[in-house]
Order: sequence, then structure tokens, then C-alpha cells
Amino acid sequence: MFKKLLHLWILLPAIVFADTSIPVQINPPVGSSPILTVHAKGDQIYQCTLNNSVYSWQLQAPDAKLFDTQGHIVGNHYVGPVWEYKEGSRVVGRVLNKIDVAPDSSISWLLVEVIAHKGDGLFSEVRFINRINTHGGLSPVSGCDSNHLGTEKRVAYTADYIFYATRKVLIP
Repeated sequence: MFKKLLHLWILLPAIVFADTSIPVQINPPVGSSPILTVHAKGDQIYQCTLNNSVYSWQLQAPDAKLFDTQGHIVGNHYVGPVWEYKEGSRVVGRVLNKIDVAPDSSISWLLVEVIAHKGDGLFSEVRFINRINTHGGLSPVSGCDSNHLGTEKRVAYTADYIFYATRKVLIP
């Protein structure tokens, strides 16, 4: 397994979307190298809530499948937020920074820091995640009032996620 991961570690850094540059505001730290890029397709789940006498749609969770470049499902993305790879390794993240590239039509692009790991697979080395190339996923614009309190709505979205590991420098 280690040899396979090492092989992927060497080859995958070049697999980043050539037509997409990562804005400086969401660049991962120096020393981070991409080890996997996937395409996500699913929903952002919102719930109608009441806070300080104001009704609004609040994000509850993502619910998406992760696809490789051949279109095969390789994982899931769900409440936490959690990203889970097909062999069972998974990470939990928290947003460090975001940038609104198309605020009228798409959710933000993100830099996410991994705050928890589970499993010994590919995601065990992941330290940061970018969400880029987003389409859709914005909160609903209407329908949240006293008649809909607690109601959930799913809003379709797609995005690309880049998973980064931090390369360790070996000192002789």
C-alpha cells in the first residue's frame, strides 16, 4: 500500500486543472502538494431558520459524490464537512478562507484545513483542500417564512476539490 501511495504521491502533483489558477487568497501553504483532484456533483442542503426575528436559509450540509477523471465514483462529501475516499479514509475540515468568484450564481471557492483524519488510506496524508470551479449551490432566495420554518431544501451544485498533502523534507 505504501508503494502505491508513494507512486501516486510522485505522479499526482501534476494533475491540477490546467485552465484554473488558484487565487492567492485560497492558496494552500508553501510545501503543500496536490495528491488528488476530483469532481463533485450533488446538493447543498439548506434549512429555513429563525434567528433574531429574521427568517433565512442556513447551510446544513453538503451531499455529493466525488468522481475521478474517468467519471467513476471515488468518494463522498457530507455533513461535517467530511470527505471520504473509496478505501475508507476520510477527513473533516474547517474553512480557512473563501473567495466569491461568481456570487450571483455559485457558492464560494474555499481553502479548507483538515482538522481530523480517520483511516490509513490516501486521505490520511491530506492537510488542506481547495474547492474551486463551483456552479450552483447558493441558498434559496425565497420560501423561508413562518410557514416553512424547519423545512429543508436541496440546491444542486458541482465543484472540483483538490486535496493537498505536505511533503516532508528528509534531512540526511
